[in-house]
Order: sequence, then C-alpha cells, then structure tokens
Amino acid sequence: MTNDDLLYMTATSALAAFSDGTLSPVDMMTACVARAGDVQPHLNCFTDTYFDAALEAARTAERRWTDGTARKLEGLPLAVKEEFRLAGTRRTSSSLLYPDRVDTETDIYVQRLLDEGAVPIAKTTTPEFCYLGTTHSRLFGVTLNPWHRGYSPGGSSGGSGVALATGSAMLATGTDIGGSIRIPASACGVVGYKPPYGRNPEVEIYNLDYYSHSGPMARSVGDCALMQNITSGQHVSDIASLRDRIVLDTEYASNLKGCKVAYSVDFGFYEVDAAVRRNTLAALDVMRDLGAVVEEVDLGWTKAQADISEMHLDHQSGAGLVRLLEDHRDQLCDYIVDAAEASLRSTAEDFLCAEEAAIAMYRTLGPVLERCDVFVCPTLTLTAPPAQHSQVNTKVVFDGVERDMAPAEWEITRLFNMLSRCPVLSVPSGFGDFGVPTGIQIVGKAYHDERVFQVAGAFEAANAWFADMTVRPRIGDQA
Repeated sequence: MTNDDLLYMTATSALAAFSDGTLSPVDMMTACVARAGDVQPHLNCFTDTYFDAALEAARTAERRWTDGTARKLEGLPLAVKEEFRLAGTRRTSSSLLYPDRVDTETDIYVQRLLDEGAVPIAKTTTPEFCYLGTTHSRLFGVTLNPWHRGYSPGGSSGGSGVALATGSAMLATGTDIGGSIRIPASACGVVGYKPPYGRNPEVEIYNLDYYSHSGPMARSVGDCALMQNITSGQHVSDIASLRDRIVLDTEYASNLKGCKVAYSVDFGFYEVDAAVRRNTLAALDVMRDLGAVVEEVDLGWTKAQADISEMHLDHQSGAGLVRLLEDHRDQLCDYIVDAAEASLRSTAEDFLCAEEAAIAMYRTLGPVLERCDVFVCPTLTLTAPPAQHSQVNTKVVFDGVERDMAPAEWEITRLFNMLSRCPVLSVPSGFGDFGVPTGIQIVGKAYHDERVFQVAGAFEAANAWFADMTVRPRIGDQA
C-alpha cells in the first residue's frame, strides 16, 4: 500500500485493519500529521493543530487494539470545525473579537466521537461566525479549494472539507444552517450529511433554531453513517434532541432494484451550470442502471419561496450579530456587517413568511417522498464560487463567464434547511470546470435517515471516487 492509499482509506477499512493488526494507528496518524503539515501552507485549512497530542493518542489507541479494549472509532484522525468547543483549545469564531478564547468544555457532539476513540488532529477554518458559504475571515485569511486554488472549498465547514479531500483526516465535524456541511462536501468532492433537526444534540442557543444542524463529513457514505450512529440520541444539554435513534448500515451493495427516485435539476427557476446539470443527469443514469425507477417531478416551488430562507436567517441568526455593531463594527468582516444590517431591517412578519413558505413547500414535497424513496437535486447551481465570494463580493464564473450571483442563487442547500426535518446527504457527482467537483443532494422523507443512506451507499458503490488514485487533488501540482 502506498502512503497515498493509506491516507485515502475509508474509516471502516482502517478500523478493520487496526483490528486484524495489518495497520497501526500510529502509522496512520503519522501519515495524516505529515500530510496536514504539507497541506496547510498551500490551502490554509487549519486554525490550530494538535499533532503531538494526536500521535500520543495514537500510541494509546495501538495499545487498546492490542489488549482488546478498542472503542468504535479507536485511533481515527478527526478534524474538528472551529465552531465547536473542544476543552483546552481555542475557539475564536474566526473573529478578531475572540482571538484568544479557550474553552473549558467540549460540545456533546464532539465529545461523543472522542468517547469512542476518535483523535482530534486539528481545528478547521470557518468564515467569521460561520456566516458564509465560503471560508475566509480577517483573522485567519482565505481557505482555498484543494482541486483549484482560485475557488473556495465552500463554507462554512470549508476547512473540514479540505482536510478530508487532502487526506489530512479521516473524519470531520460540520455544522449546517444554510448548507454549511453540504456546500463544502460538494465543492471538495466529499460526503456531508445534514441530519433531521434534533437527531444530533446541538450547541445552544442554535439548538432551538430548526435550520441548525451538526453533522458528519467524511470521504464515504459508510463513514458518515459510522459517525452518525455514534452522535445521535437524546442528551440533557439539548431539549430539542430526539429520544429515538436510528442505526444506519455502513456497507452497501450497488443495487437499487425497486427504488423510486424523484428528481429536479433546477426546480423550474434556478439557473444551473452546464457541468452541474450534466453530472446530475449522469448520476441519475447510474441509479437507473442500478435498477431504480427515476422520474422528474415539478414541485411547484418558486424563486420567491426559495429566497425567503434569507428572511429566517436575517431575523433569527442575524440578531446576534446586531449586538456587535455599535462597539465593534470596525473589527468585523464586511459580510458580517452586511448580515447585521440586514437583520436590523428584518421584521416579525418576515419571519412568519419564512415559516409559511416552509409549510407550503413540504405540502408538495411530502407527497412525492411518500410515493418515492428519495428526491435528488444538485447541491449547488455551480461547481464552486471564487475563494473570496460573499454577499458583498458576488462575482462568480458561471458556464465559463464571469458574472454576479448572490449566495441564494447558487446555494440550493438552503431549501432543505427550511425543510429541516428531511435528512439530506451530499455526495460527489463528478467534475466541472477547472477540475472542481460537483455534488448531488439525496433527500429523504422527514426523519427517514436510512433511506438516503441506502440510496447514496448504492450509488457510491457503483461510482468509485477516492478509491481511484486519479480522483484525488494534487496539491503540489497547482501554481
């Protein structure tokens, strides 16, 4: 096995190799530490690294595998999104306001992974307060796409996406309030899961915002399932966390016989880049070849309904930013100032309209998911935005032409934060312009997590990605 193959193993394969003694957790961690060190100067995906502690933890993991006390994730390298609390480490929110803040507690979502033996190797970059679909901030600078440095890895879990795509970690954590797991999953060519609201315990106070989700990111569907099986379930810290748990399969056959798949490429109102459209239709052809019955549907949704997600975010999430404007405007990123000012213009009527729009949208999607197993659509309308894109810097390259596109015009992900009880997996679908990956979203009926994993797993089994050496970013080859 080459060192590169070692770095791109799935977590489930690594655990099997740890168990039978053919691979040492120390060798795995040593390789990841070396890769992370090589990647950081090129792509800027880490805020802090814990290499010495990770290597020591790997030695402990090796002893546990030898003496029979290994846990479910024993020795697996984990990248932790900077937004999460991790006791004894910095959590700056990528803001000049909190450059030295150190937490004394660990958020339960992360703690559950640590309790099963996952090893934090680094914290990963986000935009300021995670309030962007790309990843750049005044505190940490710009994080770049591992496939092409002119583009963003997406956001807000952009650093986690880069860590996975480059082989710097095997598992990563993300959060998603408008697509922040699925956007970087698509742009980086990895897998990201937005679980149904309440499936995983959340960080207060956003545990009470149904748009908000913590979830897994990995290089395979099975590895996301592996993490999800550990993190779900009720916890006393989150009143909204669900009592019931669903145990997901982590291995899948490439067979979709009898499965019914509904889809829309553009919902009748999105402009979709030609490469994204082509790759989405090709993915649906793969599902047909696996035995699925695939049909295009018209949900009757409108651009006005899709844009309404902004009203919810402005009124609820943006309110916390307003408190910072008076005393700290000069220290904030321009996109945070913009979001705070938008929140000041928001009204209770706007918030109510967003709730009404979500209800109306599920009135048509719900019956489709009642007769079909899943709904499929692109994750983004374009491959990825430029590295420094934001709502105040809206230039993109679309179908090879530079133009302006606001985030709401390319983040299809937002639709399913509005419909937050639907489980959604983003999986790679191919490549677009300049070799940047594209993705599709596989959406399930409310709280039917297992459906999306079954379909995504079968699709992945027939559609090799990182297992193919040619489908990996080559950091050193870029200018």
